[in-house]
Amino acid sequence: MAMDFINLGSKQSSSNYPRLRCLDMFMLHSWAGGLTEFRDGRNQGSTTEALNAYYSAALMGLTYGDDDLVATGSMLAALEMHATKVCFAKKNPYKPPPPPSSYPSQTMSSPPPEEESQTMSSPPPEEESETTSPPAPSSPPAEDECETMSPTADPSSPPPEEESETVSPTADPSSPHAEDESETMGSPPPEEESQTLSSPPPEEESQTKSPPPQQTLRPPAAAASFLFPETQSTVLPDPSNFFSQDLLSSPLPTESFFQNFALKNGDQPVYIHPYAVKSSSATLTISYPSHSSTSAFIHQIFTADLAISATQKPDSPQPHKISSFNDLSVTLDFPSSNLSFYLVRGSPFITCSVSNATSLSISTIHSIVSCSPNDSKTKYTIKLSNNQTWLVYTSSPIDLATNCLSPITSNEFSGIVRIAILPDSDPKFEATLDPVSPCYPVSGKAIFTKPFALEYKWEKKGSGDLLMLAHPLHLQLLSHEDSDVTVLEDFKVKSIDGDLVGVVGDSWSLKLDPILITWHSNRGVGEESYAEIVSALVKDVGELNSSGIATKSSYFYGKLIARAARLALIAEEVAHLEVIPTIRKFLKETIEPWLAGTFGGNGFLYDKKWGGIVTKQGATDSGADFGFGLYSGHHYHLGYFVYGISVLAKIDPAWGRKYRAQAYSLTADYLTVGRHSDSHYPRIRCFDFYKLHSWRSGLNESADGRNQESTSEAVNAYYSAALLGLVYGDTHLVATGSMLAALEIRAAQIWWHVKEGSNMYEQDFTRENRLVGVLWSNKRDSAVCFAPSEWKECRLGIQLLPLLPITEALFSDAGFIRDLVTWTLPSLSREGVGEGWKGFVYALEGIYDKEGALGKIKNLSGHDDGNSLTNLLWWIHSRGKEGQEVGLGHNVSWSGLYH
Repeated sequence: MAMDFINLGSKQSSSNYPRLRCLDMFMLHSWAGGLTEFRDGRNQGSTTEALNAYYSAALMGLTYGDDDLVATGSMLAALEMHATKVCFAKKNPYKPPPPPSSYPSQTMSSPPPEEESQTMSSPPPEEESETTSPPAPSSPPAEDECETMSPTADPSSPPPEEESETVSPTADPSSPHAEDESETMGSPPPEEESQTLSSPPPEEESQTKSPPPQQTLRPPAAAASFLFPETQSTVLPDPSNFFSQDLLSSPLPTESFFQNFALKNGDQPVYIHPYAVKSSSATLTISYPSHSSTSAFIHQIFTADLAISATQKPDSPQPHKISSFNDLSVTLDFPSSNLSFYLVRGSPFITCSVSNATSLSISTIHSIVSCSPNDSKTKYTIKLSNNQTWLVYTSSPIDLATNCLSPITSNEFSGIVRIAILPDSDPKFEATLDPVSPCYPVSGKAIFTKPFALEYKWEKKGSGDLLMLAHPLHLQLLSHEDSDVTVLEDFKVKSIDGDLVGVVGDSWSLKLDPILITWHSNRGVGEESYAEIVSALVKDVGELNSSGIATKSSYFYGKLIARAARLALIAEEVAHLEVIPTIRKFLKETIEPWLAGTFGGNGFLYDKKWGGIVTKQGATDSGADFGFGLYSGHHYHLGYFVYGISVLAKIDPAWGRKYRAQAYSLTADYLTVGRHSDSHYPRIRCFDFYKLHSWRSGLNESADGRNQESTSEAVNAYYSAALLGLVYGDTHLVATGSMLAALEIRAAQIWWHVKEGSNMYEQDFTRENRLVGVLWSNKRDSAVCFAPSEWKECRLGIQLLPLLPITEALFSDAGFIRDLVTWTLPSLSREGVGEGWKGFVYALEGIYDKEGALGKIKNLSGHDDGNSLTNLLWWIHSRGKEGQEVGLGHNVSWSGLYH
């Protein structure tokens, strides 16, 4: 019905409806004449009913979590409203001159012209378009705008009350997106950006948001952002040991790919695809890692293939310094050696900048078979005894010793040195590497352009084309229509994450299928199943008792909150609202103490050293709350809290208004989009923009690098943030959360879900496993942190919980689900298997055998602390017919029509 009058598509051959049936794109209001001929042309009588149509479409978008429909409807409503005031309202053309005193003309009833344009009823003047609304696609964005999605890119700064008049980032998803995200996501220019991270956006930004679902949830525009009380942690490492001084004034990453460079001695390997690198004693050691594989694990083996340093090392070399970093890169300086390394994810080269004339040393643990230069001495070919061939390129001639001894030394040199592995030691690939060797990346950004789209942009220097490497998920998402790139199918480099394929181009556009963010199940529950679910619901709600909760763990407490919140949404879905007051009371009693700082024994505090939330227990005990005080698993813990807060704000708008700032602060800890000097939190704390999934290690050093166990809890974190956006009418938060959830899902399906016949991993590992337990940067482990690999039900459960509507998208492959359950079921016969873990296995079994799974679920004697019989029954009764899939690519989304 909405499509009939608000269809954005312009390809009539594939559309059932014309484009924006009633709107006049020149007049910027609607007509009501239809196919009736009038001598006087088109006409419209009721502008308010036209306004209602677009407003209602926006409300429909809020209901279904469709931020593009919200954006479109709210923009058209704003245009209709403005046209009404300009074209339909009769005004007295005569304005008397102001009285001698100018004060009366400044009253609210007569705003001066320059201020009038900033009110809700009038659009901003042209020069303000960069700060108050998305500029036209033809407008070049400011360079520094690309860090944020919107004026509310940092959820710690909730949008002001007057936001409701305008549109979200992609008002017309059919229009081409701009080069930089600032054009489509409405991010402010540099001088305005400070307001996105520490304070609410100014009133001028009120024209960039869509209408809220409930006006009662809008706080005053002047509401300040919220920070939990500051603490001085006794367990956190000192970031000044490795970060340069100018970086210490801003929040620092705690889950980045290069985190090992900033922990303890900073000498554990960092995997940057395709190389693993170590930094120690002013030397960077490079490994093109080999693989060790068994049926239980896969491991990348670090071997010191090449090491580069200054020939003359100081007696006491200074530690390396991280002088800059970005989404896809880090710059490592060795101050005592005049060396700086641009370590950019996916570069086939290691790039070193040598300042001041410095003699270089290149060493290896292998024997050097040969070291031969080209005629100009700007390229050397080094062959090693392990059958590797390395190419060394320099920006100007250099003399390297060619006596086949290690180390190889040079004369004094300043300029750029680039080192690359020759894939398979095959000389044919030199023809690929030689012409691109002068062009090197120094940094890389991931830019949000529009919902379900991400752009990579690399800053490059030198001449020629930029060659980078794409992993398998990149290749699935790479949009050739929007990217000026060339994929070199034959140029492949080995990686634990699958073959890395060469891509020529300094900007990539990645697009993924939309997912629908909904409160309730996608298919719904048949009324014939209501009675059974209601019976369990009444029992589960009757057992809610906030005073009986014994745990003080932020993780387990959060799970209990989210469990109760699930009961409220299920009650809505099965139309049994009588239990809502009891659930609301429980949620208030459990959530408020954490937000108000009155919870006994634990609570949330703010750490200024790294920039983020820690718990009272975690501030003094590194092992408390599963390492939360060391920033481990923040998206897991806080995701549960945000879910519960979203549901409580939905069923109790007054409560939501009261605690809105605290809710945004919790979300901002792991979902701040911008990175600025006055930010309270680092940029999207847990998410890896190259791998396209999250990590949970925190500030814990490991030779295996970063790790993540539960992909489903990561999905829950971003899904919950999107729900928070829905309840507060914040389309930008909906867009960010839903896109990250979609990326997390795709990454889980490609790297954690091990499908029979897949060539992602070695055959012995694939044959014995259907799920990865813990995925590390340099390892795949079949075990989970709390159970051995033989406990397959634990592996399945930890990749499934919590059971939510979005779980349908995470587990959307019915064939894989059947194989996974078949692989897991024998483990349930083992003595001592927990009833909670069985419940998750039966939940997946219910996708293809509803009746069989239902019988098993009814016989369970217990459930996971974040699950319930009500939730399991809801899940089973909301399954579709066997073979009917839902999830990525199956749900209807406005933006999906234009991808």
